[in-house]
Amino acid sequence: MHAQPDHSPLSRRGFLAASAAAGTLLGLAPGPARAGTRPRPFGRYGSPAARRDPRTLYVHPAGAGDFTTVRDAVAAASGSGYTLVIAPGIYRQTVAVDPGRTSMTWIGASENPGDVVIVYDNAAGTPKPGGGTHGTTGSATTTVQADGFTARWITFANDWLRADHPDVTGTQAVALKVQGDRSAFHHCRFLGHQDTLYADSMALGTVARQYFSHCYAEGDVDFVFGRATAVFDRCHFRTLSRTDLAGATYGFVFAPSTAGASPLGYLVTRSRVSSEAPDGYYKLARPWVPSSDPTARPMLTVRDTWLGPGIDAVAPYTNMRDAHPWQSMRFAEYRNTGPGAVVSVPENRPQLSVSQAASHTRARYLGDWRPCA
Repeated sequence: MHAQPDHSPLSRRGFLAASAAAGTLLGLAPGPARAGTRPRPFGRYGSPAARRDPRTLYVHPAGAGDFTTVRDAVAAASGSGYTLVIAPGIYRQTVAVDPGRTSMTWIGASENPGDVVIVYDNAAGTPKPGGGTHGTTGSATTTVQADGFTARWITFANDWLRADHPDVTGTQAVALKVQGDRSAFHHCRFLGHQDTLYADSMALGTVARQYFSHCYAEGDVDFVFGRATAVFDRCHFRTLSRTDLAGATYGFVFAPSTAGASPLGYLVTRSRVSSEAPDGYYKLARPWVPSSDPTARPMLTVRDTWLGPGIDAVAPYTNMRDAHPWQSMRFAEYRNTGPGAVVSVPENRPQLSVSQAASHTRARYLGDWRPCA
């Protein structure tokens, strides 16, 4: 079934403001408790007094859990197999899950990603306290390097804005950088502008399989990028408007950097791409061949997906550098629909045959890993 458009969600700033208001309504702000109410900030996932198991930790911003910050809970979860149950709130902090904390799960307790927001505002050009700048990787609000990580109903955000920092030239601002193998995100949101979601691996030659199901990502420049083998299944990608540019092109949805030796890159399936920008102001993708891997051969397959009018249907792909033309990369489409999917110049829109499409499936990309099981 082809994905269809739906009502436009809030932009990142509006979404965070709405989340803050929702936090007040949910009782996160100080205020008198109502008689006869029994708040359950952790929903159906227990509590410190009714712990599911010793490796379940509870996070609550006002102190009703084991920890008030996600960062402190991660620090306490040394080893494998921990679950963090996170109560509604806006957690303004950076968080890192190092390679030793394997098979960790984060659960948004309300089962609504709008209620649990992990956000910070570093950009690549933001000065570090000890000197220098953060760079793209260092700008990430959340970094996940451990294998076997799973998140459900969480919003990962970076609310750094170009307009607030006109003197900063390094405008990449990552909400989530994920590098581990077998990393799964279900019903999560990724909010930012440039380089929002960094789906990557730990090192060149290291395979990192990642699965994004029913997720939402928004941004403007290369806002889904990296060299992971990643499947985006039933996801929604939204391109943002820009006031700093007078005309097209505003940006690019995908910028894969798949290693040349890797047989599989990004697969987008049963998804949709919408826009708040004028029609045709966005490209679907451009290949990223980083200086650290000049032999990279980016790979992106978009299939069974609705492409809205924000995508330039005539020329949906472009070069990041002329030395690495997109035509020499591994870009392809199959059975897409919508105004942004109309094929008017066939050489600009490589299409898979039926037999070729049979090799571009979730099962093929994820191998023996079944995150949906």
